[in-house]
Amino acid sequence: MRLVQYLCGPTLAIGLIGCTVGPDYQSPEAREESRRSALDGESVPSRTVEGAIDTVWWKSFRDSELSLLVERLAAQNLDLKTAAERVVQSVAQRRVAAAQGLPHIEGQSLSTYNRVSPNGPISEFVPAPGSTLDYAHFQDGLTSAWQLDLFGRVRRAVEAADANTLAAVENRHGVALAAVAELAQSYMQLRGTQNRLEIAKRNLRLSEENVELVNTRFRNGVATTLDMAQARAQQATIAATVPPLRAREAELINAIGLLLGEAPRALEAQLRRARIIPRVPRKVPVGLPGTSVRHRPDVREAEARLHQATAQTGVAVANFYPDVTLNGAVSVESLHLSNLFTPASTAFTVGPSISIPIFEGGQLRGALALSESRQREAAVFFQETVLRAWKEVDDALTDYREAQRRRIDVARSVSENQSALQAARQRYSEGATNFLDVTSTQAQLLQSENDLSDSDTQIATDLVNLYRALGGGWEIADVAHGADRAAP
Repeated sequence: MRLVQYLCGPTLAIGLIGCTVGPDYQSPEAREESRRSALDGESVPSRTVEGAIDTVWWKSFRDSELSLLVERLAAQNLDLKTAAERVVQSVAQRRVAAAQGLPHIEGQSLSTYNRVSPNGPISEFVPAPGSTLDYAHFQDGLTSAWQLDLFGRVRRAVEAADANTLAAVENRHGVALAAVAELAQSYMQLRGTQNRLEIAKRNLRLSEENVELVNTRFRNGVATTLDMAQARAQQATIAATVPPLRAREAELINAIGLLLGEAPRALEAQLRRARIIPRVPRKVPVGLPGTSVRHRPDVREAEARLHQATAQTGVAVANFYPDVTLNGAVSVESLHLSNLFTPASTAFTVGPSISIPIFEGGQLRGALALSESRQREAAVFFQETVLRAWKEVDDALTDYREAQRRRIDVARSVSENQSALQAARQRYSEGATNFLDVTSTQAQLLQSENDLSDSDTQIATDLVNLYRALGGGWEIADVAHGADRAAP
């Protein structure tokens, strides 16, 4: 029989102190592959290094506005509040499971008025002549039952409930991590959009100067109508880029407001004022190989789910064994209220009851097979979660490094295009070239400046994504709601 592998100690020990049947949980290993190739030889301004992961990494951007928003997020985010309630629910479920192993005591009070029919089925009841057929019945007492849990069914259920509570806590951590990362990424994109707005405005002013320059030369008879049309077309083209950027700015402000549980436009006055894209720190600690993945809430939640499934298998095994319950009752019973509480009215019962499963039609075996399958599924899901975590960390490290390398080339392009535009304007004012060279050069400069702004935004958002992959920042959930509230 497959249950042999789950048996506990000797029968004598079972009779004296009981045991816990079923498989004992063992934490699975999750050895992380080396990330040395992702850390060595980096010729970038912001380097990833081994070290303790910063749990308040958003402060490394040195942006007071971002830090303030994260603090408000911890207290106001609706998803985080929902996840906190799930923790409360899991703690309550654990209390319900633990109560099954404690004595249950109930009080009963009975007071009835009865009439006996002389034509009823109790033929031996013959009332005396002239006696009444009516009588009162009074009874008060206590009943108790205590399941001894000799084979650990209740203990396994409590173990599963504890694991479920831990999973709910880690789920709340995951929600906090996702919310912080989403807030930080939206904030970086907002500042990047506002930076592109400033670039558009600066180039719009430059295009207006070009129109004045061409207009002056046109009045002096040295410019053509083609030059004038090209200058005005360029001005209109640049002006047309402003409304979409304004719309994107409003969308990002509302996205941040939603994360904070605020109504649309509630943060407009606070976030409309443009600020530079936050600068990334020079060194980014990414943890130590073999430990950083274990820090992630999703990995810890998957492990807790595996523990819960293992304990549930123990519950299914314990259902094959007898249930022993100690029962007791004490009461006073009388037909007259006046002598209800006298010693002669006392009644009691005490003794154990044993329930032994003999034939269940395959129900218990089916339940055990179901629990074992769920346990194996949870083990596979844990392995998948760990592998996915390693992939996300490695991808985030690569993206962060390559985004910085791209910025170096884009910054060089901006510098060269600025010099080219200055030379083209000078040559046009001297009549050495046509205005098409000026417009094409300015278009290239505008594109490279936008690329540089996007590159700065991408670096910041990639760093946020790296911190999210490493699992840093979920601690705000414990700060906001109190870690002790989640304790079983």
